[in-house]
Amino acid sequence: MDTAGVVLSVLVLAIIVVSLLSNVLVLICFLYNPEIRRQVPGVFTLNLTFCNLLLTASSMPLTLVGLVLQAQPGGDGFCRTAGFLETFLSTNSMLSMAALSIDRWVAVVFPLRYHSELRHRDAAFVLGYTWAHSVSFSAVATGLSWVGYHRLYASCTLANPRASSWAQFVVFTVLFHAFTFLLTLVVLCVTYLKVLKVARFHCKRIDVITMQTLVLLVDIHPSVRQRCLEEQRRRRQRATRKISTFIGTFMLCFAPYVITRIVELVPAVPINPHWGIVSKCLTYSKAACDPFVYSLLRHQYKKTLADIMDRLLKRGSLNASGPRPENQGSSIPAAE
Repeated sequence: MDTAGVVLSVLVLAIIVVSLLSNVLVLICFLYNPEIRRQVPGVFTLNLTFCNLLLTASSMPLTLVGLVLQAQPGGDGFCRTAGFLETFLSTNSMLSMAALSIDRWVAVVFPLRYHSELRHRDAAFVLGYTWAHSVSFSAVATGLSWVGYHRLYASCTLANPRASSWAQFVVFTVLFHAFTFLLTLVVLCVTYLKVLKVARFHCKRIDVITMQTLVLLVDIHPSVRQRCLEEQRRRRQRATRKISTFIGTFMLCFAPYVITRIVELVPAVPINPHWGIVSKCLTYSKAACDPFVYSLLRHQYKKTLADIMDRLLKRGSLNASGPRPENQGSSIPAAE
């Protein structure tokens, strides 16, 4: 294995560790905090975390083995099963991000009707669609033997070893990425841009009220006025930064891989094997980024983690001090 292979192997291993730890933390918060479980976004977050954990435990280690051994990990049947699981989990995670964006759009655009517009029953229906969508494409690819070991990506994924069905495989690949990556991207852009528009409108109204108040308070200190203006600017930037993070991380992690899969369909265009693995690592890195983008950096999750740490520290201090002796502090000797 050359130097690039070693670097890529270390990168995959680092992604596995970060993804495993961060997604486990999200799962712990979900199980610990009943308020998170009651919220509709918690259902979509749980499904996304579930997909990321399974992807981390199944596909990523196999890619690491394929990189190290430079060969297919396991037999053909095992690799087909792993390819089915990888296709299903990747599709499901993308659609879960789209579901989260729709939930956020409903919450911001229809705040007074949010609980009636998107209840847990509706969330279960949306998740049912994501599972049916993911299973359908994965089952078709597996049934037509279009999943297996792909040397360009050193992983068990979509691959067509037969030249006789090349045209059908091209059509399937284009449709698959159009109804997963492109559909999710369109939903993310439409919903989050709507959210940003509403957020900016509310910020503008707050800014007008704040400026009118500052004008009335003629005796206000200039430093206080400056702090108010700075808070207005940070509020506008915060909304833009969040939306950019949601869409930007999705594009950065998935677009290179999807474009490579489409370009791969043109035999005349050569693709560097190292680039194929890098693009695959970028898709894996989304599983490590999602816990921070959607959960762990939110106040509710940070507070839950802090509560868990406080409880663990208190329990550890009690165990370290040990049980108090029965007669400790008593001046009366025990009777013989």
